[in-house]
Amino acid sequence: MIKDDSLNVLGEELAPCSLDPVTGFFRNGACDTCAEDRGSHTVCAVMTAEFLAFSKYVGNDLSTPQPDFGFAGLKPGDHWCLCAGRFLQAHDEGCPPKVNLAATHKAALEIVPMEVLEANAILG
Repeated sequence: MIKDDSLNVLGEELAPCSLDPVTGFFRNGACDTCAEDRGSHTVCAVMTAEFLAFSKYVGNDLSTPQPDFGFAGLKPGDHWCLCAGRFLQAHDEGCPPKVNLAATHKAALEIVPMEVLEANAILG
């Protein structure tokens, strides 16, 4: 697999999203992507209880630990490389997580409009 250029939605070098828990399609802590990343795990999202409940409801339980896979489960405040389509779905349903723009890959813009990302951006 060949990684796409590590650039964020601001046109700058992609910042890390999270190493604890370790995230990303490549499990390198960044929302890097490639042609094989069919889910486009490109949005660096900050988890909220509301979003985690929504994600579980729509079939992607991110909060329940899966020790067999080395996954402790996410909790509010954790940063995670989220599928761009799931982020947009949560936005459309009124429960999007916050977004770290510096750590969100530019490929997210193929699915999520910049205005939507900016409207949910964390400050600072």
